[in-house]
Amino acid sequence: MIKKILIANRGEIAVRIIRACAELGITSVAVYTDADRHGLHVKKADEAYYIGPDSQSGYLSVHRMVNLARASGCDAIHPGYGFLSENAAFARQCEARGIAFIGPSAAVIERMGDKLAARAAMIAAGVPVVPGSEGNLTSIEEALSLADGIGYPVMLKATTGGGGRGIRRCDSPDDLRRHYDRVLSEATKAFGSAEIFMEKAVVDPRHIEVQVLGDTHGQVVHLFERDCSIQRRHQKLLEIAPSPQLDDKQRAYVGELAVRAAQAVDYTNAGTVEFLLDRDGSFYFMEMNTRLQVEHPVTEMITGVDLVQSQINVAAGLPLGYTQADIARNGYAIEFRINAEDPQNDFLPSFGRITRYFAPGGPGVRTDGAIYTGYYIPPHYDSMLAKLIVWAPDWDGLLRRARRTLHDIGVYGVKTTIPYHLQILNMPAFAEGRFDTGFVEAHPELTEYSLKRSSREVAAAIAAALAAHHGL
Repeated sequence: MIKKILIANRGEIAVRIIRACAELGITSVAVYTDADRHGLHVKKADEAYYIGPDSQSGYLSVHRMVNLARASGCDAIHPGYGFLSENAAFARQCEARGIAFIGPSAAVIERMGDKLAARAAMIAAGVPVVPGSEGNLTSIEEALSLADGIGYPVMLKATTGGGGRGIRRCDSPDDLRRHYDRVLSEATKAFGSAEIFMEKAVVDPRHIEVQVLGDTHGQVVHLFERDCSIQRRHQKLLEIAPSPQLDDKQRAYVGELAVRAAQAVDYTNAGTVEFLLDRDGSFYFMEMNTRLQVEHPVTEMITGVDLVQSQINVAAGLPLGYTQADIARNGYAIEFRINAEDPQNDFLPSFGRITRYFAPGGPGVRTDGAIYTGYYIPPHYDSMLAKLIVWAPDWDGLLRRARRTLHDIGVYGVKTTIPYHLQILNMPAFAEGRFDTGFVEAHPELTEYSLKRSSREVAAAIAAALAAHHGL
């Protein structure tokens, strides 16, 4: 069994992993930079070590992480998401130094991180993919010729990387000429590779992803799907499990496709197979995320499976202990990404000190976060403060509970996306389960809300100020 885990991450996901370790009786080791000295993950871990002044020398340093794991007596590393989580060299270094990497093998990370290699593997496995180039594009002339053949609109995409970067939709030859060099530049700057390819653009699709788990004994299962269609500029804003837009036949089909995709590359540990669902009901493989996803809690809420503990057990060589037939879904869950952003100012980041924080509660409510009253949000990392997860037995009940919970939570001192999420919930199309990846762009009125405080909020603010004044 694994006895001690170094968590190569920070913030909310580090706290989540620390909690899983505590329940398994495993010693947790946190790491931190200058900006994270007072982070909640540093306070909660069994041990914590300084790894340098910034991300480049700390969270993104393969050798520093591996050396620290060895020096502190860790027999495993959990990468969380972001940073080094999909870095094949990191996984390979762990393997070489006798440290269990809590994720898939380096070879699988490398293969699925190359979008063209991933496409080829899916085609060989009989998983449908979006029509596109067979290899990397070599010139604008080749791109124009290929686009004429498959028809506009098309998508230019970086071959490596992800997170919505290095992607441009082109609706005409002029668009393609204008965006070609830009995507090349973005791919080079963001991912260190000037390789791009082309796919047919699926217009306003639904974004459906399937959670998979595989062990080292040949067992692969799926834990149903998540609907991630509500997004802005290819960045997810909220996620739902299961999708209110799928029927049972579609659900079974896409789950089977995801398992087939994972089996095709001998996948182990937790991963996510992402699909586009077009207007005529066809599913197309988009990519595979070879790590834990930000939105994993909604899957945990509807299945009762602790994905982080499952990851650790698989990395320790244990079998899953259940089959596909043992996994059942119960109700609906939604996750809201509570970001320190101002939606009314083009989602400009809103870093600073949290002057007051009230966590929500009640039945079916979970908060995964790393913030507290007085915490200073550093400008060096992404703007996500917390994840608010709500569960209910049915869709209508979920919407009611989600509204109540968004009114319960309070984050003061910075702008957040909380009022924006309430606007989405109140849209009739969303409530009726009719939305796609173009939803946010189609509804610019979502930012037309008032920030006027309720009488209850004003009273709470006054009470807080009086308490601070009197030193209570």
